[in-house]
Amino acid sequence: MSETKLKTAVLGLDDRGRFLLEAASQIDYFQIQAVADKDANLAESTGYKYKCDHYDDYRQLIMQNQFDCLLVAAGIHSCDEYIKMAMKKKTNVLKLAPLARNFQEAAEFVRLAEGENIKFAIANPMRFARSYLALREFLQQGGLEQIFFITVFCAVGNKQAGTWQNDPKLAGGGVLLRNCYQIIDQIVWSMGMPQQVYCLNTNTASDRQQRSYLTEDTAAVTMKFSDSFFGNLIAGKVFGPELEVLRVYGKDKILRVSNDRFIISEGPGQKSEAEYDDSERTRYRALLENFALSILAPDENKLCSSARENLNDMAVIEASYLSARTGMPEEPGRILKMAQTEPTNIRPTHK
Repeated sequence: MSETKLKTAVLGLDDRGRFLLEAASQIDYFQIQAVADKDANLAESTGYKYKCDHYDDYRQLIMQNQFDCLLVAAGIHSCDEYIKMAMKKKTNVLKLAPLARNFQEAAEFVRLAEGENIKFAIANPMRFARSYLALREFLQQGGLEQIFFITVFCAVGNKQAGTWQNDPKLAGGGVLLRNCYQIIDQIVWSMGMPQQVYCLNTNTASDRQQRSYLTEDTAAVTMKFSDSFFGNLIAGKVFGPELEVLRVYGKDKILRVSNDRFIISEGPGQKSEAEYDDSERTRYRALLENFALSILAPDENKLCSSARENLNDMAVIEASYLSARTGMPEEPGRILKMAQTEPTNIRPTHK
């Protein structure tokens, strides 16, 4: 491995992939050597722009090269076997969220990465958002005497999605998995895994039979953390701006956090508000630098948002989808324990 530069490839060049590529290209730790996308013209033009090799065949990208790290933006249905192939060649991987389509797939990735002794990280840029870091620090310092309730509202922009994103087998899930992953990560990271979850979800298809073959557009999840601590998450596709707000209700304070604000309310007229100007680009730069330094200087730089940590998120999501099918509360902890078994004996997220 290069002492100061990581030989890097980017797999998948949609909007998110190009954003990830641009951010990595501006960081000295990365040396972009190749890009790949199923769209041959897009791969060629991007390769020309960044003066690197380009591929429209993911298998050839991995087989013909030895990279230090692979940045993955492509849909997991199109590249799962090639990610595994790269791992077996000792290539470190950073993947855009979600970790996988279901818990079983996630656990298989984690076991393979740990068996090959490589870094496998999930890009959760909200872990580097100053507003959410302020919330985490406030909670760790005991700023809230007792948490008894949290609410999350996630309004997802009703953008035209690729056909595969509407297919449960290809996408794994809808708004809960693909749009709420990072806020679920924040909840689990800062407040722990809920003991039980109960979920209802649906989509906008008019025909009931058709709904079973489409990913969900709306989800409501109730979480039980303890006998005195509950939470609700509501998510859905809407016409209008995207919005994500987390409220934490304690014995003597209410906390409100969004992507750029952290507000503490202590009573009528008693409010302190901090506004942050860090951008999505800044957060991606921070997570990419953390990933690179965890490889180049692991003793001084702990990897943030490892795939192993993200199994907690996947267990919550898996339990939510299972609850939506059974109509009963389900336990994420029970699902998480299955990651210790070989093979993982759990039903997939969708039939």
